[in-house]
Amino acid sequence: MRRNIFISVKSFVDFILSLVLLPLVLFVVLLAGIFIWIEDKGPVFYLSERVGKNGEVFKMFKLRSMYVNAPQIRKPDGSVFSNENDSRITKVGKFLRKTSLDELPQIFNVLKGDMSFIGPRPSTPYWLTICQKKHIEILNLKPGITGYNQAYFRNSVSDDEKYDNDLYYVRNISLRLDLKIIFKTAKSVLLREKIY
Repeated sequence: MRRNIFISVKSFVDFILSLVLLPLVLFVVLLAGIFIWIEDKGPVFYLSERVGKNGEVFKMFKLRSMYVNAPQIRKPDGSVFSNENDSRITKVGKFLRKTSLDELPQIFNVLKGDMSFIGPRPSTPYWLTICQKKHIEILNLKPGITGYNQAYFRNSVSDDEKYDNDLYYVRNISLRLDLKIIFKTAKSVLLREKIY
């Protein structure tokens, strides 16, 4: 019961906070968009199909960090592969990824109700065809802009470990855990820990 109340309150806070932050986010997105367009005259946003709560598919917003028509290299779980020296990433894109600003437009997804500020990171629909049965439980919550795995491990663990970490969050969701994730995410972004 307490868990359900917390999740409901969390959704309300997500909506209010996304409204409050929207003017700042729009300003940063506009500024970043100018630099993205100047570099290769391509679209500002990258829209990716992701699986949300209860398996519903939605379009997730990101600032585009790769060159237009860059070949898609997929990891076994269907997500896009990249590393620190990926030649497909633009100069502006490298900065956006290092600062995690490329994730900022996901506040639009929070406002729409597709995502939360904190939750498991959303996977591509392909993941549904290959995931372990136990990991389906991850879909009981809205996916997040950041989460337990993003805050503590980022890109440094295997896909299976990543989903185990997301599962841990789903099974242990609480205000205390969310606050720890917020502070750890802020530290990771500011110190650029395990980010590429």
